[in-house]
Amino acid sequence: MNTSLTQFIYLILLGALYLPVIFYAIQRRDEGHQAATWLVVLYSLLALVLNVTEAAWTGGEDTLLFQEIQIYAAFTLVTIMIVAMKTFVKRETWWAWFGLWTLWTLSLALILTNALNLPDTIWTNGTLILLRSRLGPAWAILGWLVFVIGLILGLANAGRQAKQQLFRNRLNYWWPAIFLILVNDVILFSGINIIGQPFRLAVAVMMAYVIGTHHVPDLKGISRRVVVYLAIIITVVGFYVAGFLLIQAVFSRGSNFNALLAGAFISLLLAMVFTPLASLISRVINKWMKGDQYDASLTIHQYSESISNILDMDRLASIAVGIILESMQIERGFLFLVDSERQADGRKLYKLRSARSPEERQLVAVELAENGILASYFIREQRPLLQYDLDLLPAFKQTHPFERDWFSQLHAEVYIPIFAKKQWIGLLAFGSKLSGNRYTKEDLATLSSHASQTAVALENARLVDNLMRLNNELRQARRALEKNNQSLERLDQAKSDFISIASHELRTPLTVIKGYTEMLLEDSKLDPNIKKMMLGIHDGTLRLHEVMDSMFDIAQIDARSLKPHLQPVELGHLIKEVCVEQAKSFKEREQHLNIDLPALPHVKADPNLLKKLFHHIIRNAAKFTPNKGKITVTGHHIPSIINLPNGGVEIIVTDTGVGVDPNLREIIFTKFYQPGELGKHSTSKTRFKGGGAGLGLALSKGIVEAHGGRIWVESPGYDEINFPGSQFHIILPLEKLDIGQTHKMSEAMNFGVAKLIS
Repeated sequence: MNTSLTQFIYLILLGALYLPVIFYAIQRRDEGHQAATWLVVLYSLLALVLNVTEAAWTGGEDTLLFQEIQIYAAFTLVTIMIVAMKTFVKRETWWAWFGLWTLWTLSLALILTNALNLPDTIWTNGTLILLRSRLGPAWAILGWLVFVIGLILGLANAGRQAKQQLFRNRLNYWWPAIFLILVNDVILFSGINIIGQPFRLAVAVMMAYVIGTHHVPDLKGISRRVVVYLAIIITVVGFYVAGFLLIQAVFSRGSNFNALLAGAFISLLLAMVFTPLASLISRVINKWMKGDQYDASLTIHQYSESISNILDMDRLASIAVGIILESMQIERGFLFLVDSERQADGRKLYKLRSARSPEERQLVAVELAENGILASYFIREQRPLLQYDLDLLPAFKQTHPFERDWFSQLHAEVYIPIFAKKQWIGLLAFGSKLSGNRYTKEDLATLSSHASQTAVALENARLVDNLMRLNNELRQARRALEKNNQSLERLDQAKSDFISIASHELRTPLTVIKGYTEMLLEDSKLDPNIKKMMLGIHDGTLRLHEVMDSMFDIAQIDARSLKPHLQPVELGHLIKEVCVEQAKSFKEREQHLNIDLPALPHVKADPNLLKKLFHHIIRNAAKFTPNKGKITVTGHHIPSIINLPNGGVEIIVTDTGVGVDPNLREIIFTKFYQPGELGKHSTSKTRFKGGGAGLGLALSKGIVEAHGGRIWVESPGYDEINFPGSQFHIILPLEKLDIGQTHKMSEAMNFGVAKLIS
């Protein structure tokens, strides 16, 4: 009977599914397992041919013949599978299995051709009979059984001998493939015909995935999550059913019993206990299945407190490594110091020496060339390296044998570089976990945080060790510093000259451009598209004009020719005007601006300059505060003190932004200073961390000092995650009063951004 059209289409489509598997395997063949990859391709091609052959096969008496062909193919496919596994784990014994398959196939050919002249009935006991026609399939099935047992034993042995847990986890993915091939072939040998043998496709997919994927998901972790999920489901269902049955047994005889209310009551109880119950189940199962349980944040905090004040190098190594080993349950660990040396030929070497107390066994130091594979990786990537990657990734294939052997002898699984001020100063190495689990991304992130914390302590210890050498070099450094200071002074003067020339020469053409664009914008007959472009030109001109004004003021400050036009100024109203001008940008970024000023005495100052001052300070606070952040303007009267004989007024602008690095509190008030990389800044005035000309704070400082005042910033530090914020303090002195006179006071003010807009 001919194969039906539906069966034919099914077999062709099933066979076509092998093509993506083949393409995927070929595409991923550069992962260091080329031989195993091509064996997967061979497996898929053979299975594909079998599907196409089955689609074209005719029924009748030939059906038994095709079933025998499937048995012989199953024997060959399992042979390909065991050879692929052996090449995957780098075992040379694959030759033996290939030779055994060859001998077995030759003996099978002798049986099928009856070269041994065997009788038609080979053996019988009256009940059972073995015919020569069935000897070939039986011999193939026996060979299949031998190879499957060898596959299982070989995989189990490879798993025990695997050095890295990550590779052992990768080997575990072979077990589902073996299970599928067992199910498929046992059904086949039982005489049950499954059209197309779909389990073979699943086996090909599993083999292609595990061979072509270097980092596969953690099967243990997946298993734990599945068990936790199922346990929670079973517990919840059991709780609900038991509770409902209990309520039903107690109250069902009453006339007011309501099953719906009973179910709702049980659901309410379940909702109340679900979170602690789920947490308890998760902890119990994780402990039972040897899951890692530690609080990363608490571990990092304790680690930081323990090593922060240690200056002795050997003690630092002992305590630092010991804390990590205990908290994360790791079997061994090392701390290496990295010393860089420049050779006579210009090559830079990194020498790794262990930081250990004299009574401990010292490890042989190793030197890594700057352009070597390992040193280049650590310097370029600045992230952990797994021994698993070092052993298997093609990128590390050309590593110098001495370097590879040195790292291998440590019996470590992960290496975390330590950097301080972009210099490689140390290396942490850790062995496998006591639980036998692999290192997860969270583990590597925790270890990287430990390395960052170690960098400070390690740097301090190294500074103590190198104190004498630094003292000897101090004189030379001082002479070089004096020379650099002279160069900086010349450079600063050149910048001042440039600002002065640019601000004078560009103001006139910018004024002309501004005037002409405004005239064109007033033309009602102007084409809308052109008008839109003119608006863009006009906005850009205004921005340039603002920059030029700032440069002009800076030039006057540098030349000490900035002369404030003093007059009584009511600071509250002036600050309010500045905030109203910027209210739109606060609203766009959903920032909360609040002015909370008490009654303050009038100061004698230049109102235009003060507007520029508070404009730059408030805009700077908004720029470095994230959306929905808060900016507060407060102030108070300062009584007469030594530095302020007539008293003064202090205005404080507080924000909830990224803060200021304590080392940069003075630098931010210099000309053209930009945080971060200059090339990455935009010209936006309102965007978070948007760029600018870098003149705002320098101009603010010049204006305050021109009025005889003082400006500074206070901040816990720079942090783009926790946003510690900063406070800009501005002190303006009050004028001296004649006897009997008092300062005129302004009104108290308390406004928010919404009120300013209204």
